[in-house]
Amino acid sequence: MFGEYAGYALPARYQNPAAEYRAALEGAAIFDYSYAAKLELTGPDAPGFVHNISTNDVKSLPLGGGCETYFCDARARALFVAWVYHIRLADRRNALWLETTPGRGPALIKHLDKFLISEAVEMADVTEQFAQIHVAGPNAKAILESAIADSLPNLAEFQHMERTFGASATCMLRRRDPLGVPGYDIVCLNERAEGVWRMLAAAGGVPAGLDTYEQLRIEAGSPVQGVDFDDTRFVMEVGRAPRAVSYSKGCFPGQEPIVMARDRAGRVNRSFLGLKVLGDVPVPAGAKLTRDGQDVGVVTSSTPTSRLSAPLALGYVHWKHIDVGTRLEAETPMGPQAVEVVGYPPVPALS
Repeated sequence: MFGEYAGYALPARYQNPAAEYRAALEGAAIFDYSYAAKLELTGPDAPGFVHNISTNDVKSLPLGGGCETYFCDARARALFVAWVYHIRLADRRNALWLETTPGRGPALIKHLDKFLISEAVEMADVTEQFAQIHVAGPNAKAILESAIADSLPNLAEFQHMERTFGASATCMLRRRDPLGVPGYDIVCLNERAEGVWRMLAAAGGVPAGLDTYEQLRIEAGSPVQGVDFDDTRFVMEVGRAPRAVSYSKGCFPGQEPIVMARDRAGRVNRSFLGLKVLGDVPVPAGAKLTRDGQDVGVVTSSTPTSRLSAPLALGYVHWKHIDVGTRLEAETPMGPQAVEVVGYPPVPALS
């Protein structure tokens, strides 16, 4: 079976979904995430250029470091999300690697190009050249060490390094936890990907599909552009400010409303959080949330989940109704469905 994601046909599952899900929580699951958009920025001005037009402190990233950042307009609407990594290329030049939402690479290059005046920066969309595999679960590090026949240091999230699989498959390994369990991205040239996948599976990794990935990322509260937010959403409402916004880096597009939300209002109008569905069927995306007949929010994603013994949804809720335990109603084609605010992240992360 296949699912659709940003125009890509992906395996919805490789085997029993329950076995894939259990592997991610108890062992290690391996996901094909090659459809992520990948940009490479080179030139001496690249770090300062990205730093000046995004929400996080990119200029200070050390070699081997990374961060999550957003590109906003003047009103701080979230136009793009990116994960930025300071890398070294095969020719020993330093560069930035930007991963963004699947299918959004060309649009992000066009956006960046609007700000490029005289800076020495070159941009390339390398999505089709590189595969990307995500290994997730409490045994992810052990699976990787077995596959590369070498030890790995304990990496903080977004730290990365190069390691070789087999005789010649040199890959970038990155620590990243979008699924609420310890995770690593493995980025390699397309022609190396099949061999790397086989080595991970031989080491004990369990292949898993889109259904399991979506269930885990909703449980973790990881928003996806085009699903959980679009370019009309105030970036502070997306809930990523603690990790993706620097308040000390200087000016950037959208800085003024971001600082006003923090310092003057002290809150945002709507918060992105988890909702436990008090029924057996997930609530469809787009369902309005009400309380006492008043419109108070909207559902953006929903999934069945065994960890809450009930379906789970993500969505935006007005600040007056965000206390954990608050009961709301979701408007569905089958009639009103009761939901309960569970906060953020919806399910505690596994270490």
